[in-house]
Amino acid sequence: MTTKPKSKSRIFEAVHETASDLQRLGFIDKRKMRKFDVLCLDPIPQYDSEKIRALRDHLQLSQSVFAAVLNTSLSTVRKWEVGDKHPSGPSLKLLNLLDRKGLEAVL
Repeated sequence: MTTKPKSKSRIFEAVHETASDLQRLGFIDKRKMRKFDVLCLDPIPQYDSEKIRALRDHLQLSQSVFAAVLNTSLSTVRKWEVGDKHPSGPSLKLLNLLDRKGLEAVL
């Protein structure tokens, strides 16, 4: 099951849907589609060390299990929680998905 990304407004949602259809049909390349994503979709919030720790505690997961769920290393999760590193890219998206939908969404 796929979920629709949250858009900034109904107009942006219509623009993004049209662009997605054009990209699917081959009229827009991936690079241009990413520009529409940035323009139309809400950005993913940043997760600081406290927020990551609170999310892991809420899900009642150990650091090692949390790392396995996110397909990252234990040391990375530790560094996130200490504040030495910050999640980005796919890890940030997975954290947001876990936060919004729960553990069942990624398992």
